[in-house]
Amino acid sequence: MTNSLVPPSGPQRVLALAQLTNAVGDGAYLVTSAFYFTEVVGLAPARVGLGLTVGWAVGSVAGVPLGRLADRRGARGTAVLLASAAGVAVAAFLFVRGFLPFVLAACAYAAAQSGLAAARQSLLAGLVSAGERTGALAYLQSAFNAGLAVGAGLGGLAIQAGTRGAYLGVFAMDAVTFVGCAGVLLRLPSGMPGVRGVPGVPEAPGSTVASAGVRRARRRLGVVRDRRYVGLTLLNTVLLLRMPLLSLALPLWIAERTAAPAWLVSALFVLNTGAVMVFQVRMARGVGGIGSAVGAVRRSGWVMLAACGVFALSAGASPWVAAGVLVAGAVLQVVAEMGQSAGSWQLSFDLAPADRVGEYQGFFGTGVTVARTLGPLVLTTLLLGWGAAGWLLLGGATLVASYAMGAVARRGSDVPRVEVRSRPVLVK
Repeated sequence: MTNSLVPPSGPQRVLALAQLTNAVGDGAYLVTSAFYFTEVVGLAPARVGLGLTVGWAVGSVAGVPLGRLADRRGARGTAVLLASAAGVAVAAFLFVRGFLPFVLAACAYAAAQSGLAAARQSLLAGLVSAGERTGALAYLQSAFNAGLAVGAGLGGLAIQAGTRGAYLGVFAMDAVTFVGCAGVLLRLPSGMPGVRGVPGVPEAPGSTVASAGVRRARRRLGVVRDRRYVGLTLLNTVLLLRMPLLSLALPLWIAERTAAPAWLVSALFVLNTGAVMVFQVRMARGVGGIGSAVGAVRRSGWVMLAACGVFALSAGASPWVAAGVLVAGAVLQVVAEMGQSAGSWQLSFDLAPADRVGEYQGFFGTGVTVARTLGPLVLTTLLLGWGAAGWLLLGGATLVASYAMGAVARRGSDVPRVEVRSRPVLVK
């Protein structure tokens, strides 16, 4: 891995370009969606929240079967199909004018997004060697943040204009970026490394019809049979409760519990986004197996505990002291975020059977949806309701979950691992 922010040529660079293309549209969508749905579509804010919650709940359920589809029918084709479907779903928002059509479009959008994430992970697993996956994901995360920043800027221009045409333009652009993402993904090879247990790949000598029947029964039970992976996902969900921190909980904390200036909210967001864009690849160095991944997650738990303690000190301080304390806390928080991301990425791949990466990544991705759904309630209750004690409880829970995640990762699995037969994959 080099110091460059540009990933190595080949599959990693193509995947990063696809992620960047998609993220530009997503960034614009994220900053304008609330205004669009309330001012253009004409929905009440409560109905917007309900519709999006229902949509992401459907998306979390759809991620596993769509990931399984990627494993069985081909990750590239599935990813291209789902990126196109997400573009169609976003385009549908341009025409909805009622609550029910809005919910249906939100469900289609969330399902396509969740499935696309799983298919993209399966695609990466087939095209990038195991030792390079965490580094590749770090490049993808950097590209994602860069795209979000550009998209958020474009969305800000639409908000400044405040016209129906500006908002419609943003959603049309988001739909186009999904189609562009699909086009970029078509540049990847469709071939995947041979994996035992995959249809069309010869079984090892001595395999029997009975053992094949056992494998089929296990496959029908799916990822939920793998208690180690289920535990890993649940604990990672606890760590992901930090996701609404910068977008919701910390802004409310700054407004209600500190004397810091309001503009600091956007400054902290920019700091976080920029730090991930520049340093995530470096933070992922050295994470190349279960041992190093466990170490990264546990270190991130300690750093997050320190960040929570620093954030708690901002209450009651003078405006500029509070601002300095909050910046220090945000620096610690983003360091913890990058370490936790690198470690959890590695574990999510290492503990998944090589022929079922899409299915397993689809399940692992449900943690993001759950954190986005429950995080706002949990964080506002802890931080605004309990104050400094809530910050310390959040940091303590993160530390406990990070250590428990390591223990679960090193425990024996309920599902046997499969053996991958390496062969080179070339980009055409």
